[in-house]
Amino acid sequence: MDQLALLFLLLLGALLSVPVGDRLRLPAPVLMTVLGIVLALLDFVPNVDIPPELILPALLPPLLYAAVRRTSWRQFAANKRPIFLLAVALVFVTMACVASVAHTIVPGLPLAAAFALGALVAPPDPVAATAVAGQLGLPRRLVSILEGEGLFNDVTAIVLYHVAIAAAVGGSFSPWRAGLDLVLSAVVAVAIGLALGWGSNKLMDVLDDPTLQIGLTLLVPFVSYVAADELHGSGVLAVLTTAMFLAEYASDADDVMTRLGGHTVWDVVDTLVTGVAFGLIGLELHNAVRTASGRWTELLGWSAAILAVVVLVRLLWLLPATWLTQRLHARRDQDEDIPTSWRETVVMWWAGMRGVASVALALAIPLHTDDGAPFPHREEIVFIAFGVIMGTLLLQGLTLPWLVGRLGVRADTEREQEFERDLALRAARAAKQRLKEIESVEELPEELSEQMLRRAFDIGVRISPDLGDEERREAHEQRARRIKRLRRIQGEMLSAARHEVLAARSEPGADPEIVDRVLRHLDVRSLR
Repeated sequence: MDQLALLFLLLLGALLSVPVGDRLRLPAPVLMTVLGIVLALLDFVPNVDIPPELILPALLPPLLYAAVRRTSWRQFAANKRPIFLLAVALVFVTMACVASVAHTIVPGLPLAAAFALGALVAPPDPVAATAVAGQLGLPRRLVSILEGEGLFNDVTAIVLYHVAIAAAVGGSFSPWRAGLDLVLSAVVAVAIGLALGWGSNKLMDVLDDPTLQIGLTLLVPFVSYVAADELHGSGVLAVLTTAMFLAEYASDADDVMTRLGGHTVWDVVDTLVTGVAFGLIGLELHNAVRTASGRWTELLGWSAAILAVVVLVRLLWLLPATWLTQRLHARRDQDEDIPTSWRETVVMWWAGMRGVASVALALAIPLHTDDGAPFPHREEIVFIAFGVIMGTLLLQGLTLPWLVGRLGVRADTEREQEFERDLALRAARAAKQRLKEIESVEELPEELSEQMLRRAFDIGVRISPDLGDEERREAHEQRARRIKRLRRIQGEMLSAARHEVLAARSEPGADPEIVDRVLRHLDVRSLR
């Protein structure tokens, strides 16, 4: 088996892991990691040969962009305090604790190299957290915090990692220089992200075609990451800034085809890239086994110690941080998503799995220092990082569904339904208001006006049937049954039309481009 065949096998596994994970109630990323481990143990499967410096630029931009599409800037702004406590403060604390323990237990490990290890294992993975939270039906407030933490902690961790690596490679460290680098990296990233977001938004108007606009969104994350990285900014923060800008300002309410097509394309990209990323994590078992040859007891002991530090620090930080956030929330009465019980705090603790960023940073550790000497304890650092990643993914990822069920942490469906009803009512009112505006400038027949008014009401009732009274709900249900029957018949008619058009594609002299154009018209008609 060669590298290309292995890639296609991972892509196939990424697709199959979704339905299998749904059936087993296990996160698909965890299943892909297990698949990678199984493949790594097979003799005919080759070692993964990907340059470490390409892993982050190739995998993180699309994963981060896809994650941001599911949230909003308002959500981040509302949760800035818990996100800061987790994505910034907790990363610093975890890095310091891991560095202290690693420097103590690993003989001869320099402090700078220990801080590099702490930085690369500090950030929980945003993809794993989002995938797990989405499948387990957790409360939206927890999902919001986990998404925010996962998206922003990579920014902090990667900058700290580069500072630690520079100190280990160059042999010197300046706190003031490190702080300045952190600030400059953030400023450059935000500036590039906003500029690319604004430019992409303008270019969307110029392209004016769903296919081209979706194609542009596929390029934007990579351009944002690479541009920021070239100018010594944070590529992760640049991607987040660009994605948030486009999510807020590049969405045209009437651009239905681009929105539907974009969601479909990005769902596919998210599924495939996530599967490949976590499959690669499992495949790194090859390198871990080679490193541990003859030293299993020692290296596994170090990995277990660092894993315990990572897990315990998160728990010991979350308990007081959650309490403090709840007190401030009650005092200021802010609209902020926070854990409301110790059960939700425990779930947040156990959801802190490491993943793609940690693997990429571990593999990107330089082979040599500036004076030509080997990077101190590089193989040990990579093995420990791999042990922490595998421990959190398998131990926490496989047991989190059981823990959530045991604690009874579930989404507040009543609140979600109430919000849905509110949106349905607002949509119906907006439709009625627009009808009144049209009637003020156009003379509509009474029959047509009444028909349009009923349709405006139906807009809300179809979203949330509870909006109508009993008589109207019954009438709506009758109309819904009639419309459903009409749509079934129309669907069968359109299906026959599509079969006929497709059959014409193979006829002599048929122009396939014209056939596809007619078929696309029929497909769009089927969506109405």
